[in-house]
Amino acid sequence: MKLRLAIVGAGPAGIYAADILLKQERAFDVSIDLFERLPAPYGLVRYGVAPDHPRIKGIINALRDVLDRGDIRIFGNVNFGTDVTLDDLKQHYHAVIFSTGAVRDAPLGIEGVDLDGSYGAADFVNWFDGHPDVPRTWPLEAREIAVLGNGNVALDVARMLVKHPEDLLPTEIPDNVYDGLAASPVTDVHVFGRRGPAQVKFTPLELRELGELRDVDMILHDEDFDYDDASKAAVASNKQVMVIDRVLQAWRKRETGSASRRLHLHFYAKPLGLVDDGTGKVSAFRYERTRPDGEGGVEGTGEIREIPIQAFYRAVGYFGSPLDGVPFDEEHGVIPNHEGQVLHSESNEIVPGVYATGWIKRGPVGLIGHTKSDAMETISHLVSDQSNWWSPSHPDEESVEALLTERGVRFTTLDGWHRLDEHELSLGTERGRERVKVVPREEMVEVSLGGADPVVDAPTVDA
Repeated sequence: MKLRLAIVGAGPAGIYAADILLKQERAFDVSIDLFERLPAPYGLVRYGVAPDHPRIKGIINALRDVLDRGDIRIFGNVNFGTDVTLDDLKQHYHAVIFSTGAVRDAPLGIEGVDLDGSYGAADFVNWFDGHPDVPRTWPLEAREIAVLGNGNVALDVARMLVKHPEDLLPTEIPDNVYDGLAASPVTDVHVFGRRGPAQVKFTPLELRELGELRDVDMILHDEDFDYDDASKAAVASNKQVMVIDRVLQAWRKRETGSASRRLHLHFYAKPLGLVDDGTGKVSAFRYERTRPDGEGGVEGTGEIREIPIQAFYRAVGYFGSPLDGVPFDEEHGVIPNHEGQVLHSESNEIVPGVYATGWIKRGPVGLIGHTKSDAMETISHLVSDQSNWWSPSHPDEESVEALLTERGVRFTTLDGWHRLDEHELSLGTERGRERVKVVPREEMVEVSLGGADPVVDAPTVDA
C-alpha cells in the first residue's frame, strides 16, 4: 500500500507536514506532491516577513534541507481551483492537506478606513517582499504615518517605513522596492496600541531591532508608563514582558532631537476613525485615550485625540481565503476542522480525505514551533484515517504531470526552484549583495524553466 498525498501550499506548514509524515513510523509507503500557486516555495517566510529579519535565513535553510532530500515533489505556479481542482486531486491522490496560510488583512471597522492613504499591512508586506502578484509600485508620499497594531507585523511595517533604505541593501530587497523607499519623504511614523506596554504582542528580538535603526529617534511618552498593579505583576512574573519593559525603559532615557526621522510608540489608544481632508484622503488619525481597568484590560477615558497623518496602515491580523469546494468559516477565516480533520460547515461531520494545517487550520497566530505541532496533530489523524482515504483512479505519479501538461500549465519543479535560487544569488553577486529577488511572475517562471537569462527591468542598485 502506498499513500499518494497532495499538499496544497508550500510554505512552512506544508513542508513541515510532509517532513513529519515521511519520518513517521507507518505501515505503508508514502509519495508526496506539494502544489504551490507561486513559482517559488517557502510561503510567508519568503513573502510575509521583512527582508532584514536575521532569523529568516535559518528557517529557510531548514526548509531547503527538507526539500533537497529529493523525496518530495513540488509543482509550483499551479493555482488550486483553476489549474487543479479538488475533483482532480481525488482522481490522483488518497488525501489532501491544505496549508494555504492566511494572506489577507483582517477587517477593521472604523470610520474612514476606506479613504485614500489607508492600507492593509499584508498588502504592504507583499509589496516590499517582492510578491509577484501585487503592483510593482507603492504610494509612499506621506511625511507622517500611523501604524495600528502591537504585534510583530506592525513592527515590521513601521521599521520598513522609517528605516533608511540604504541600510536595507545587505538584504534581498528588490530593486523596485529600494527605489520606492528611497523616494519616500517620511519623517515620523506613529505606532498605536489599544493596551499598555506590558500587554504588547511584540517579541523582544523584533522590538530590539527598532532601537538599532540608524538616524531614527525613539519617542515614548511618560503617561504610558504609570503601571497599574496588573501591569506590574506582568512585568515581574513573565520574562518576556520583563525584557520588553527593560527595552522600553532604556529608550525613555535616550536623548532625542538629532535624528532626521522619528518612530513614536503610543499606548492606550482605541482607534475611532480616520479624518477626511475633504478630498477623500487621510488627514488625521482619531483615537480615544484608554486606561488600565485593573485586570489587565483597558477602559475608555472619554478623551479624544487626533494626530495629523497622510497615511495609515492597519496591522490588526491576517485572514484566510476560501478554497474552491472546501468548507470555509467566513467569520474566522479558517477551514473548519477537528485537530486538522476538515469538517462540513453545516453538519460538523468529517470530510473524508481532506485535512488542514497551519494558519488556515487555526488562524494567524503563533510562530514556527506552533506550525510544527499543528502538522504533527494533522498527520496523526491522516495516518490513522485509512478508512476515510479516497480511492483514486489514477494514483501513478506520472499522471499528475500529464494532467498539468495537457492543460497547458507552466508548472515549476524543485530543479526549477534551484535555477531561480541560483539566478537571484548571481544577481546579488553582480551588485555586491547576497541576493536580489526576482519579482515578475513570468520572469520567475522563465528562469525556473531554464529559459534564456531575462533582462532585469529594475535599475541596478549599488551597494
